[in-house]
Amino acid sequence: MIDPVLLRTFLAVVQSSSFSEAGRSLGLGQPAVSQQIRRLEDQVSCRLFVRDTHSVALTPDGEAMVAFAEAILDANARAESYFRGARGRARLRFGASEDFVVSRLPEVLRDFTRGHPLVDLELTVGLSGWLNARLDDGELDLVLAKRPDGDDRGRLVWRDRLVWVGAPGTRIDPKEPIPLILYPPPSITREQVLRVLEQTRGTWRIACTSSSLTGLRAAALSGLGVLVLARGLIPQGLDELDDDTLPDLGEVEFVLRSAGRSLRAPARQLSDAILAYGETLLEPGATPAGAGT
Repeated sequence: MIDPVLLRTFLAVVQSSSFSEAGRSLGLGQPAVSQQIRRLEDQVSCRLFVRDTHSVALTPDGEAMVAFAEAILDANARAESYFRGARGRARLRFGASEDFVVSRLPEVLRDFTRGHPLVDLELTVGLSGWLNARLDDGELDLVLAKRPDGDDRGRLVWRDRLVWVGAPGTRIDPKEPIPLILYPPPSITREQVLRVLEQTRGTWRIACTSSSLTGLRAAALSGLGVLVLARGLIPQGLDELDDDTLPDLGEVEFVLRSAGRSLRAPARQLSDAILAYGETLLEPGATPAGAGT
C-alpha cells in the first residue's frame, strides 16, 4: 500500500516543480520533502524525479505516477468523507509542552485542523510532568513533551542537549551561587538541573520561577539569572552561554505518548504529521510578541 501522505507530497512537487516550494505549501522543510520523496521511490522501486541544482523534472515512471496518485488520493478522500460522515465528529485531546510555543508546532496543528474539519482538537499547553500525569489519568489522548530520565515510554521524536542560556553578555560569577530561572515543579528540566547541581556540589539560588515561557524569557532578558533549555529551542534574544564553570546538563528527549497501545485515527494522523516534521519541528515559527523560551 502506498502512503497517501507521500503521494500528496509527490503531487505538490509536481505542481510547483520545486522541493522547497512544495515544502512551503505543505508546511514542511525541504529536507522533509526530500525524505518523503525518497521513501515513495523506495516503495515503488523506481525513480520519479530527475533533479539538479536548477530544475526538477519527472521521469517516465514519474509521469505515470501522477495519474495513479491523483486517483488514489481522490478515492481516499471520498472514503474518508463517507466514513467521517457516518461516524460524526471526533474529539482529540492533545497536550504540548511549553517548549513548543516558538517552534513549528502551530503550523502542524493549523494544517491538521484544516485537513480534519470533523475533528474537534482540544489543545492543552503546560509543563511536561503535568501533561504526562494527565495522560496517565486518562484526561488526554496524545502528548508531545519531555520524557523523564529513565522512562522508556513514548515514541522518540528527537533528542537534544540541555544548555545554559541567558541574555547576550551574561556572565556568571563562579564565587556566587548560580541565579536560576526555572519552571515550578513538576518540571522535568527543573528536576534534571537541580539533580546535576547537587551531584556536582554546585551552589545556586532561585532567582525566578514562572510556569510560562514568556515569564522565563522576560526574567532572562532582564538579567535576573540564567535558564536551561534544549539547544534547538533557544528563542530570539537569548544566547547559549559559553562558560566552563557551569556543569554539563546532559540530554533531554522529546517524545509522543498516547493513552493506549493503539491510536484512534485522529491521534494517529496527528502523530504521523508531527513525526514527518522530525527535527525540523524545532525551526522557529512565528514568534508572538513577548513570547519565547
